[in-house]
Amino acid sequence: MKSATTSEPFRQRLRLPSLPVLGEALRRLFPGIAISFLVASTAQFLYEHYGAPAMLMALLLGLSLNFLSEEGTRTAPGIEFTSRPVLRIGVALLGLRVSAEIAEQISLQLVALVIVAMIATILLGIAAARMLGKNAGFGFLTRGSVAICGASAAMAIASILPQHEKSDRDLLFTVLAVTLLSTIAMIAYPVLAEILNLGRLDSAVFIGGTIHDVAQVVGAGFSISQEAGETATVVKLIRVAMLAPVIVFASAVIRVSGMGMETRASVASAGVTRGRETNGRETRRARPPLLPLFLCGFLFLAVLNSFGLVPAWLSEAGGTASRWALLTAVSAVGLKTSLRRILEVGPRSITLVVLETVFLGAIVLAGLVFLV
Repeated sequence: MKSATTSEPFRQRLRLPSLPVLGEALRRLFPGIAISFLVASTAQFLYEHYGAPAMLMALLLGLSLNFLSEEGTRTAPGIEFTSRPVLRIGVALLGLRVSAEIAEQISLQLVALVIVAMIATILLGIAAARMLGKNAGFGFLTRGSVAICGASAAMAIASILPQHEKSDRDLLFTVLAVTLLSTIAMIAYPVLAEILNLGRLDSAVFIGGTIHDVAQVVGAGFSISQEAGETATVVKLIRVAMLAPVIVFASAVIRVSGMGMETRASVASAGVTRGRETNGRETRRARPPLLPLFLCGFLFLAVLNSFGLVPAWLSEAGGTASRWALLTAVSAVGLKTSLRRILEVGPRSITLVVLETVFLGAIVLAGLVFLV
C-alpha cells in the first residue's frame, strides 16, 4: 500500500514545488522579467546600431521607467527577481570566458603588473573610503568594480554584501559610474597611448589593465589594431579571473567579522522588538556562505573551460547568455532605483570612484613606462 504513495513523500523530501505553484510564480514574475528583458534588448539595439554602451543605456532606460517598480504594480515582483538571481546566473556564466590559456599570450611580468595594480587599487580604496567618510561596504563595492571588471564585479560583490535600505542605490551608482568612466576611457586611453608613444603590446596591456568593462576594452583595443584588441581582451579576462579569489576572500572576512549577519526579526513598526522575536526568543542570525553558489558555478565553469572540456560553441553560447543575463539584471536594477536616490550619494562618492580609476591607470602606466 505504501508503494502507491512513495512518489509524494519523495517529491516533498526534494522540496520540489508543484506545477500549480510554479505556474503561479511564473505568472507573478513574468511581467517584471519581460519588461527588464525589453529594456535590455533596447539597450543592445542602441549599442549595435549607434555604438552607445549597452550597460549605460540599460541603466538610463531603466531609470526613466522607475515607476514600473513601485509597490503594488504588476511588474514589481519580477523586477526584484531579475535584479538578484538573474545577475548571479550571469556572473556564474562568466566562468566560460576564462581559461588557463589566456595568460600564456603575455609575459608573467605583465600579468604581475596587472595583478599588483589591482591589489594596490583595492588597498587605496580602503584608505580613501575612510578618509571620505564612506562605509566599508560601499568602499569595497567601488574599488572592486574599478579594479576587477566594472559592472560585472559590482553586481557580484553586491551579492555578498550585507543588504540595507541603500544597497540598490549604491549598486546602481557604482554601475553607472564605472560604465561612464569606462566610456570616457575607451575614447581617451588610445589617444593617451599614442601621445606617450607606447607600443602595440604596451598599449593593449594599458587598456586591458585599466578600463573597467569588457565591451569598452574591446572597443578601445581594436581601435588601435586587431592584435592590440585581442591582447587587451586577454589582459581584461585575467582581471575577470581575479573576481573569484577576491569574492572568496571578501566572503570570509564578512563571515568572520559578522558584517553579513542579518536578523530575521522585523522592525519595531511591525510589532517586533529589535533583536528579538515577538515571543521573546533571541533572533537567529544567518551567516553568509563562505563560497556563494554563483561563485561555485563561476569556478566550476572556469576549470572546465581551462581543461578544454567545454566545446567552443558552448563557451561562446555561455558568454552570450552571461552578457544577456547581466544586461537584463542591470536593466532591472535601473528600473527599481530612482534618479533622486542616486543623487543622494553626494560628491564624496563620485570623488572616490574617480580617484580609484585615476590611480589604477597611473599604476599600470608607470609600470609599463619605468619597470617593464
